[in-house]
Amino acid sequence: MSKPLRQKAILELLYQGPVPSQEDLQRALRKRGLKVGQATLSRDIRDLGLVKTGRGYALSQGDASTEPALPSVSRLVREFVLGVRPAQNLLVIKTTVGSAQPVAAALDDENWPESVGTIAGDDTILIVCPDKKAANRLATRTQEMLA
Repeated sequence: MSKPLRQKAILELLYQGPVPSQEDLQRALRKRGLKVGQATLSRDIRDLGLVKTGRGYALSQGDASTEPALPSVSRLVREFVLGVRPAQNLLVIKTTVGSAQPVAAALDDENWPESVGTIAGDDTILIVCPDKKAANRLATRTQEMLA
C-alpha cells in the first residue's frame, strides 16, 4: 500500500473519532487489509499532524472540518496511472489496483473545463468530456504528467 493511500485510510478512521492508541490504529488498519509497522505508523502520525488527546489520537482542531488532504494530482498520476486512452468524448485512465478513486478525486479537484464528470472503479477511471477535442486535450495533459 502506498503512503498516500495509507494516510488517507488513517484520516478516514480518525474522522469516525479518536483512536485510543497506536496499537488500536494498527488493528483498525489491519481490518482494512493494511499491515503497517509501528515505525511507519509513527511517521504517518507525525506527517499528518495528528494530536494525542486524553481520548487518544485525533485530528488537530484546525483539520476537524476539512476533507483529508490529497497529494498533488501530478504526484498521484505519476505514482499510480498506468495509461491514458481517449475514446471519442471519453477518457479512460488505467491505474494500479485500488488507486482509481484517490486519483479521480484529485483530478476532480482540479476543476478542469475539459471534464464534465468522473467515475472511478478499482483500477479504472472514466472521465466524460464535452467533446472529442476536450478529451484529447485532457489526455495530453494527463500524459504529460506521466513523463
